[in-house]
Amino acid sequence: MNNYLETFILQALNEDIGNGDYTSLACIKTDKNSKAQLIAKENGILSGIEIGLKVFELVDKNLQVKLLITSGEKLKKGDIVLHVSGSAQSILKAERLVLNIIQRMSGIATFTHQMNELIAHTSCKLLDTRKTTPGFRYFEKLAVLQGGGVNHRFGLFDMIMIKDNHIDFAGGIEQALKSVVAYQKENNLNLQVEIETRNIDEVNQVLRSGIKVQRIMLDNYSTTQLKEAVVLINGVCETEASGGIDENTIKSYAETGVNFISMGALTHSYKSLDLSLKAI
Repeated sequence: MNNYLETFILQALNEDIGNGDYTSLACIKTDKNSKAQLIAKENGILSGIEIGLKVFELVDKNLQVKLLITSGEKLKKGDIVLHVSGSAQSILKAERLVLNIIQRMSGIATFTHQMNELIAHTSCKLLDTRKTTPGFRYFEKLAVLQGGGVNHRFGLFDMIMIKDNHIDFAGGIEQALKSVVAYQKENNLNLQVEIETRNIDEVNQVLRSGIKVQRIMLDNYSTTQLKEAVVLINGVCETEASGGIDENTIKSYAETGVNFISMGALTHSYKSLDLSLKAI
């Protein structure tokens, strides 16, 4: 992961700096040293600070950073997150990438925390999805964790998740499940299996198949249908509610007794947290 992180940061810096930060080169002497502080301009949950520190390090290993607040902690408007000192040109080179990463990750962590607060009185856990920004998934999923959420599968390789299109292409629920069992056996795999269902009849088909799955996804169910499905499944496997659940409905869905709620909105409909890096 360290190699991935370093490669990502260097590519992002190259995208931004190109042949040079000509504004800083033109305005500021090479030997000019300065100080700056990262300030929260609104309340939220800090996330991604460790990534920001890596940016400063890769831009200029001689920059000195004093960290005052760490990832996962609450921020209040006006809080100072860190101080950075050293080459003024280096601070300016790092500024935008540091902010881009921390603002986005803190926005996700804050939104995740807010959703978790709405279901804290239940045992339901909040999951992210694969609905992430290409190339930025690691950071977005880390932000969900730092906001108190739980990561679903990272990609297509670490879990078998049979969704509606898989079922339809395979010829039905039973056929899809049998094929998965055979494939895992043939390839010496032992991946967890989740299957999506669109209605109570499909839940019954999964249960009647006799094939063990880790979790049944209950997609686009009403809360009434969800309660019925949870009772029907009766703890045989985990249950996950998905599909269009938002801040207005998440509480009522969590109160059905479902084990998990997955929200793509955590990583695609958040608002970046307002932070600023200012000279001192």
